[in-house]
Amino acid sequence: MKNLLILGAGTAGTMVANRMCRLLDCDEWRVTIVDQHETHYYQPGFLFIPFGMYSKNDVIKPKRDFIPASAELIMSPIEIIEPEHNRVKLVKDGRILNYDFLVIATGAQTHPEETPGIIENGWHKDVFDFYTIEGAMALAKYLRTWQGGRMVLNVVENPIKCPVAPLEFLMLADWFFHEHGIRDRVDITYATPLPGAFTKPIASKHLGDILEQKGVKVVPEFYIERVDPDAKKIVSYDEQELEYDLLVTVPLNMGSDVIERSGMGDDLNFIPVDQHTFISPKYDNVFVLGDAANLPTSKAGSVAHFAVDCFSENFLRYIDGLEMLPTFDGHANCFIESGFGKGLLIDFNYDVEPLPGKYPLPGIGPFSLLQESEMNHWGKMLFRWLYWNTLLKGEELPLPAKMTMAGKWDS
Repeated sequence: MKNLLILGAGTAGTMVANRMCRLLDCDEWRVTIVDQHETHYYQPGFLFIPFGMYSKNDVIKPKRDFIPASAELIMSPIEIIEPEHNRVKLVKDGRILNYDFLVIATGAQTHPEETPGIIENGWHKDVFDFYTIEGAMALAKYLRTWQGGRMVLNVVENPIKCPVAPLEFLMLADWFFHEHGIRDRVDITYATPLPGAFTKPIASKHLGDILEQKGVKVVPEFYIERVDPDAKKIVSYDEQELEYDLLVTVPLNMGSDVIERSGMGDDLNFIPVDQHTFISPKYDNVFVLGDAANLPTSKAGSVAHFAVDCFSENFLRYIDGLEMLPTFDGHANCFIESGFGKGLLIDFNYDVEPLPGKYPLPGIGPFSLLQESEMNHWGKMLFRWLYWNTLLKGEELPLPAKMTMAGKWDS
């Protein structure tokens, strides 16, 4: 009996467990998945909670509901991974799990404590995040009675989970304040370490002025050094200051602490892997999927879905002694809420930047690339149902895992 051990029952880990339990022979393989938290969060939904579009119940379900019956689920923190010995030590009872193949899908977490001043006396009072359920709920309560002022949204450092989420937040905030009749009393500023809101040339050509049209000021290349909660300002390393009445922060994102303890990651605890096959360059039986991987693509649910599609077939080849194929191309597509019942869609990979066009059917859509539409908004809304009922269960969508140029034009 061979052992496939999966660390993490988030999006990527759950999809892998479901897919492998269908593809592997149960008489020859034992599939085990380890996680320390009972609750599964639909993280894209956190964005909507501050604006009253979703409730807490819309974004949480028990993880056990999505784990296949033929897999063993163990609830425990992980003490250390020992890839040289093909084993993992758990905190609970010091249990040792041996494996033949290991899939690490321990995700990424926010670390507001890494930036001085964020979690001091202003935390969840006039300084909030929306990348956690606690932060999103606290911000929702705050916005119900906020009468306006200077709102600053700051991204501490990249990479972050769902890179378009800060842009969505800004555009939804613009809509929300209009709906509540206070938009003229709110000054919105976006402070980003990137050189602009949209950094790819063609996307910038099509969307570069969308924030300006919505009255959002962009402060590029702002590398935050500290928050001064008493003076209500954020300060960059070059001493640039931005004052706020309401600060919404996207804290530093890092991989799991167990990756650091195990000596397997980079400075941010993300694990280097082959960008096309997800195999570790150091250990020939270790794979890394989802946000835990150090890959030059977005840390987003769509990437995890396309990655699992590619990984599954490749893994079957690998265990049969065949060479893996470089099948994953970094494919990602993301709906971007732009407010007022409309949305945008981008589709890209490692080599091809977001382009205009129609998706997924050339010339038909129904979704428009790099263009606002009501259909794109409804695509975003539909995705939550697909996530709970299709994607987590490891079922395939009628969309190619590899990005296609069909329906796109280079302009």
